[in-house]
Amino acid sequence: MAALERLALPAIALVSVLVVVVVAVLTLTPRPADGAAAVSILPTLNAILNGTSAFFLALGYLFIRRRRVTPHLCCMLTAFAASVLFLVSYVVYHYQAGSRPFSGGGWVRGVYLALLISHIVLAAIIVPLALTTIYRAWQGTFDRHKRIARWTLPIWLYVSVSGVVVYWMLYHLVP
Repeated sequence: MAALERLALPAIALVSVLVVVVVAVLTLTPRPADGAAAVSILPTLNAILNGTSAFFLALGYLFIRRRRVTPHLCCMLTAFAASVLFLVSYVVYHYQAGSRPFSGGGWVRGVYLALLISHIVLAAIIVPLALTTIYRAWQGTFDRHKRIARWTLPIWLYVSVSGVVVYWMLYHLVP
């Protein structure tokens, strides 16, 4: 293992754990409702950023299948940037407004909770996967990059798309 990798992998693990802890604390800590008005646009922005990430992930995949490496790289870095901006916006929103409970009932509530739980679990998993995948590409170890990217891409796509669906269900499905 190269010296840089001995530093990079623990750094990726530390960043991943910190992201999950910060998001969990902010999501589970009750917040006063008066902060929600100032950040009321952020859930919509978050859905747009998740959709943007999904779009560029899919486009990047199409480019790499055609062996167009430079456009693939641009798309994947754009998807990553959209995901980072989403994370910042998500943290700001939850710091200010807390979480919004789902008001639907019946079978729709079951679908929502199943989707939300899978989204949350995979969102926590995608942080180290995405960082490791990007790190391996940056290092030029493309055989290792490709092996992990086969797992990263579908999970990241699911997290991005399911984030948009969760937003839609939470803010638009049930009044």
